[in-house]
Amino acid sequence: MTTYTIGEISERSGFSPSALRYYEGIGLLVPTTRSASGYRIYDDSSLGRLAFISRAKRLGCSLQEITDLLATWDTEKCGPLQRSFHSLVTDKIRETGRQMNELAAFSTQLRDAAAQLGGPPVDGPCADDCACLTDVPPVACSLGSSEIPDRLADWQNVLNRARTRSATADGALRWEFDSTGVVDQLARLTVAEQKCCPFFSFTITVDARGIALDVRAPAEAAGTVRSLFGQPA
Repeated sequence: MTTYTIGEISERSGFSPSALRYYEGIGLLVPTTRSASGYRIYDDSSLGRLAFISRAKRLGCSLQEITDLLATWDTEKCGPLQRSFHSLVTDKIRETGRQMNELAAFSTQLRDAAAQLGGPPVDGPCADDCACLTDVPPVACSLGSSEIPDRLADWQNVLNRARTRSATADGALRWEFDSTGVVDQLARLTVAEQKCCPFFSFTITVDARGIALDVRAPAEAAGTVRSLFGQPA
């Protein structure tokens, strides 16, 4: 069995000696043995354990989460460990998506505020309608990241039934349908979309020609329009 001093395992694992001592103090790492003079001695299993700790840290796991995973690691059964690790990572994917949505919404608010504040100021002191005090409605979607795939699928399901797709003279996207059977689904989706994306404007027209859906949005929402509805034909 190959053994290593703390300096040697530090070099091989990438963790500093102080970090290794700290991990020992909180129970993440235990030396295999100690030399007659009291020096910590590690082996290849310690290197494997540290490699796992390193990967978990790179994936954003906290020390408490790593401690919980190592309790399963110590059973020497990969299946339960992999399932626990997978569950933890997928939770982090959802949380990261939520944070990205929040950051994207905040970034949009900042850009809108910068554009508004870049305009000419009012004469005299700030008034209720001046750029310093008036908020611009954000062009951002508040839908949670876990809900977005289902919403996209719902839209594609109904829009794929359209006979034509085009752009109107005033820049709206228009879908025309032969069947009135899509009205309820369109109504449900447009109401749901308004709740998370209030910058959208929807018009559903029912006449002798069939059903038409017009979608309008500010120019700065072009990316959201493309991701949700695609480009007009």
